[in-house]
Amino acid sequence: MAQITISGLRKRFGATPAVDGVDLIVENGEVMALLGPSGCGKSTTLALLAGFLRPDEGEIRAGERTLSSRSRVIPPEERHMSLIFQSYAVWPHMTVFENVAYGLGVRRVGRDEIRRRVESVLDSVHMRHLADRYPAELSGGQQQRVALARAVVVEPDILLLDEPLSNLDANLREQMRFEIRRLHDATGITMVYVTHDQAEAMVTADRIAIMNLGKIEQVGTPHEIYESPRTAFAASFIGRMNVLEGTLREAGAVDCGGVTFRAASGVELTRGAKAVVCIRPHHVVLGTNREISQANRAPGRVVRQTYLGEIRDYLIEIPGGVQVRAVTSPAVDHAIGSEVVVELPIERCRIVEV
Repeated sequence: MAQITISGLRKRFGATPAVDGVDLIVENGEVMALLGPSGCGKSTTLALLAGFLRPDEGEIRAGERTLSSRSRVIPPEERHMSLIFQSYAVWPHMTVFENVAYGLGVRRVGRDEIRRRVESVLDSVHMRHLADRYPAELSGGQQQRVALARAVVVEPDILLLDEPLSNLDANLREQMRFEIRRLHDATGITMVYVTHDQAEAMVTADRIAIMNLGKIEQVGTPHEIYESPRTAFAASFIGRMNVLEGTLREAGAVDCGGVTFRAASGVELTRGAKAVVCIRPHHVVLGTNREISQANRAPGRVVRQTYLGEIRDYLIEIPGGVQVRAVTSPAVDHAIGSEVVVELPIERCRIVEV
């Protein structure tokens, strides 16, 4: 196992910066998710980690070894890493056992040791009973388990996963998230997991690095990222979030289109700076009481209402053309066009930078 240290990492393709000054430490035995939208630089960062690309600046270290720098890149086969692709990449002409055993054979491991290790890892992914099957006889989830077993059986220091579940249907994706987490807990291997799926990141990772435009916006545990985002992008990318733009009037108060909202927490900003107030839709309170003199209340009009069985999902327009999303119990029923009072509880609001 090894700690990964990324320092000042930059990679450009032509005039476009794909990775733009990334600094990140992945602790020994940790699962770190690189989370972000398409084009944010997460897959390029993984390719740099794997040794497929040479950085323009910065370096990557694993423990005491320098794996990549501008002057030297250790080849992928010498990095003691395994990589799992989204396409599974299992050999169609080999059985499950042969696929998993392939890397050990290349390393000239003894036949008895190969059998012992392959059977052990197939047990860990619940695939031993299918050892003699070919990939064409397996489901997508089973093929992904084979890819996991093949990557782990060689006992790498680091496991890299590039959108490994994106080809699976929703039910299989949910199941495989827990399988990957269970496999990590059984092996303790250091993992770097690239995904655009926030639920996937929150289930599998110890910490999440949110990436945007080649930079890391925030690093933290799933709980820290969800409850205490530091930027508007981080706030809006993890979970549903109201992001109300405005100007900081004073500490803890933002003018959003003529309505001032106060927050109990947030990042430090100077007066007059652009800022946003963030609040989760399920924390927004809707009512019909027209007394709106209390803090963080505003009159509103229902512009959309969707009944989803367990909840109702509202879109409310308040003064200044600002729209607020609210999620309530199904018993709260306001017709489209009706007037309501929107309350943003101060203790649930957070001020972050734009």
